[in-house]
Amino acid sequence: MPKTSQAAGLHRASLKKLHDLDAALELMYYGWRGMTLEADEYLAKLGLSRPHHRILYVVARRPDIAIGSLLEILGISKQALNRPLNLLLERKLLTSKRSPEQHRSKLLRLTDAGQRIEKNASDHERKVLRAAFDRVGEPGAAAWMAVMETIADNN
Repeated sequence: MPKTSQAAGLHRASLKKLHDLDAALELMYYGWRGMTLEADEYLAKLGLSRPHHRILYVVARRPDIAIGSLLEILGISKQALNRPLNLLLERKLLTSKRSPEQHRSKLLRLTDAGQRIEKNASDHERKVLRAAFDRVGEPGAAAWMAVMETIADNN
């Protein structure tokens, strides 16, 4: 049975390293889980999940975004977007209106309730990032940003 350690309430298994980058992969996984844990618990209490938050996050930063543009930013299929988007619209966390220029295109915008939920969920994640950046200092935060930017540029 693998050993576990508890950091910030999360169990991290001591896994056998099969490659020299396995430790980095595990830290990426556990780091992501640690950053999103409180946000995901908050969203779950509202009957929402990570995909809902990702949609709200993007639409908050691109009001009146076309669904096609949202798909492109999220990097998902129409089928993957359909269910979470419909729930957000049903719950009146998003509004959808026809584009005046392209009548086949729908534009999405957050409602006041959608804005509050997005802000609360993202605030949980920002709190974790802020604490980590404060702990490692400016050089550590800059190095993390450089690594994440390099990985993101591979998309």
